[in-house]
Amino acid sequence: MSHSRRRSHAPGSHASLRNANQRRVLDVLRAGKADYTQAELARLTGLAPATISNIVRDLTALRLVQADAGSGRRGSSVRLSHESGLVAGVDFGHSHLGVAIGTLTGEIVAEERHLLRPAHAYDGSLALAASLIAELAPDHAPVMRVAMGLPAPIAGGVVRGPHILPGWHGTEARDRAAEIFGIPVELENDANLGALAEHRRGAAQGRRSSFFIKISSGVGAGIVHDDQLFHGAIGTAGELGHITLNETGPLCRCGGRGCLEAYTSINSIMARTEGRVSATTFDELIAAARAGEVVPRGAIEDAGLHLGWGLAGVVNLINPEVLVIGGDIARAGDLLLESVAMGVRRHALDVVAQTPVVIGALADRASLVGAVLLAAERTELSLDPPV
Repeated sequence: MSHSRRRSHAPGSHASLRNANQRRVLDVLRAGKADYTQAELARLTGLAPATISNIVRDLTALRLVQADAGSGRRGSSVRLSHESGLVAGVDFGHSHLGVAIGTLTGEIVAEERHLLRPAHAYDGSLALAASLIAELAPDHAPVMRVAMGLPAPIAGGVVRGPHILPGWHGTEARDRAAEIFGIPVELENDANLGALAEHRRGAAQGRRSSFFIKISSGVGAGIVHDDQLFHGAIGTAGELGHITLNETGPLCRCGGRGCLEAYTSINSIMARTEGRVSATTFDELIAAARAGEVVPRGAIEDAGLHLGWGLAGVVNLINPEVLVIGGDIARAGDLLLESVAMGVRRHALDVVAQTPVVIGALADRASLVGAVLLAAERTELSLDPPV
């Protein structure tokens, strides 16, 4: 059932004013906390308490909101109803798939994570995602929109760059996903979704601008400026991993030399310690560094210094309020942060050299949380009576 249909009313008519006021109330319910009293809604919207009471009654009849009895009518608790619709978030990684179902306020109500083959093809992976959405979604509420994240540059709904997801390169992923899911799809780079999540619900909450860098098998970044994601001219802003730090440095998977990714990705860190430590996973490497072993600690600190060098260019150029580190590398925590901050201080202008550098609050769920938030933000509710 479509929820994007809207009746037209003459501007300035009573019906048009009523719909505008109803949307003011819905916007507050969707953007803030889980529920509000009618008195709070009146204060936040500037509408009269009697008008709020009428709107709540009408939106309850439309099954868009739910009101629970409180201390008097204006003390009742009002929230969006699950019957108003749900959204889904899908997060594809190099070797994983995360799927979540969320409300139109962006709250996740169910989620699941699956491991995938590193070179997974798009058709089978999308079919698996569709089956998980159907499995996780409650029967009584429609899933109205999906937002999907991929660890690759995306331009015009097409996946660019064969390095992380070779089975997806050149695919018109947004259109193909919409066909398989049967509902509208928003497509984003996974680092952009992580940036959105950390900005709205995580370590950058309350800031107007932030820069999120995600480092796992590859390196990606997302930019939030004036509370909105910044995409650039064709949608590929944030490819920080392939700025050149040293043109005679190690070969990068992109074909260049001395890229930031060649110094900071988990694969590059592990490669530099191979044969010198007993650790075979990054978590084991972190544990060895915390136990005082010199080689793993040096490898993590060296990655941090190079990351700080790259981020110094970011703070010089766009001056975000905070730098947020996510992805697998974030598990190194304080082992990494000091060297990153040192790298920023060495290479940034004095006026921005003290830009805070923090570890993301949402860990490996950031991109999935961001997908649900984006799907919720892009979904418009219908004020037509249910059929």
